Amino acid sequence: MNLSLSSSDVFVPDRVPVQDALKRTTHLGIGAHQDDLELFALHGIVDCFGRADRWFTGVTCTDGAGSPRSGAYADCSDERMKDIRHEEQRAAAAIGRYSAVIQLNHASSTVKNPADPKLADDLLAVLRATRPALVYTHNPADKHDTHVAVVCAVIRAIRRLPKADRPRNVYGCEVWRSLDWLTGPDKVVLDVSGHDHLGAALTGVYDSQIAGGKRYDLATLGRRRANATFAESHAVDTATEAVYAMDLTPLAQDERMDVTEFVMERVRRFGQDVATRLKKKG
Repeated sequence: MNLSLSSSDVFVPDRVPVQDALKRTTHLGIGAHQDDLELFALHGIVDCFGRADRWFTGVTCTDGAGSPRSGAYADCSDERMKDIRHEEQRAAAAIGRYSAVIQLNHASSTVKNPADPKLADDLLAVLRATRPALVYTHNPADKHDTHVAVVCAVIRAIRRLPKADRPRNVYGCEVWRSLDWLTGPDKVVLDVSGHDHLGAALTGVYDSQIAGGKRYDLATLGRRRANATFAESHAVDTATEAVYAMDLTPLAQDERMDVTEFVMERVRRFGQDVATRLKKKG
């Protein structure tokens, strides 16, 4: 697997050869920043945890230099912060028993530049090496520009694969905007019940963010629990924790689809749902 930056890093927790670790991958998570995988791709992580026939590999696209910092990390240089965040991502991979974690180490400015092909090229190389059945990434309605840039690059990369080699399912998951507004079949509910201890361990390794003033560990657990309870108003809970996702498989399979129109159609369906309920009571 050839990547565009010599500083890219591949870590294999159980120390098998990199090629073998990538080849055994069945579930692939692609996130913008260190800790994104653990926030949105828990479904893939727990689906593979402790299994010999399923393996989760993670990809982190950026270098971590732009992380907010305070407290014990307030005086960290960008270079030191990059090292810390890389170490934290590798620790999460070990706890989650990932097949591998790949840190591409791109600057955020590179990721957000649609004219720069390096990220999509690297993701294509990863997809060819792993050939996953499932891909988890950000959703295109996220409010973080880097997250949106990553999912767009993921779609571009998948579309460059022969159709027979494309993932069976592609899920765009929530981070910087909840997906509870999706209606009907537009909303994919990924049940992660019974794994709160693993989820806590995975997010807890990111001390540079937690001690730095962002309680992602608590917020993510709260969102997953809220999703499970508020999923249905007229039925008892069938899950204790859930992640919401947008099904991006149609975008990955049909290169004629426009990403913006795909998302806006779902926004229109949400608007129509709201309008219909109001008219019933008006």
